[in-house]
Amino acid sequence: MLQAAVVRGQADWKFLTAKSGIKVYTKSIPDSKIKALRIECNVNASASEVVALLMDIPAAVRWVSHTKSCVLIRKVSPAELYYYTEISLPWPLENRDFSAHVKVSQDLATKIVTVNAPAVPGWVPVKPGIVRISHSKGFWTITPTDKGRVKIDYILEVDPGGNIPPVVVNTFASQGPIETFMNMRKELQTGKYKSVVTGIE
Repeated sequence: MLQAAVVRGQADWKFLTAKSGIKVYTKSIPDSKIKALRIECNVNASASEVVALLMDIPAAVRWVSHTKSCVLIRKVSPAELYYYTEISLPWPLENRDFSAHVKVSQDLATKIVTVNAPAVPGWVPVKPGIVRISHSKGFWTITPTDKGRVKIDYILEVDPGGNIPPVVVNTFASQGPIETFMNMRKELQTGKYKSVVTGIE
């Protein structure tokens, strides 16, 4: 359902910025002042390596922009887990946090991998001084393009809650994704994830 909705809405995306082959788009969301983000890029890695990085929860502090901490809550299987993360924001803004449910699947015919990672309630108590994000949807599409190379299409819808002016959120939206995906490329270039068994072909 989500993937179908994403495809139907492709024409609504507006180009925002690009750097080093990483393209960022935005789209207005009904009943929200915060725009959705879409990031497209190619990486020199297999789909299995990308999934291995995404499922290496503690590693997120090294490559996901503004991540203060990222902790595995429960690993259901190699293709499903729950995690908790805290996002660091500059003073005087309060940090944000949320828990997410990650599920990985692969179309065995096309070899396209999808990773769905929505925020879910009830796993971690609300913490003083940190604003809980109640709405966040992250969706990855990882498409093999040739040997050892994939195209990544990532869509994020998030309401950061609290009193952050939407114009501030939407302004920073152009910086975080570029930094995150450049860091992702560096992590994948280390070769650390080449031998990790993920079940992804």
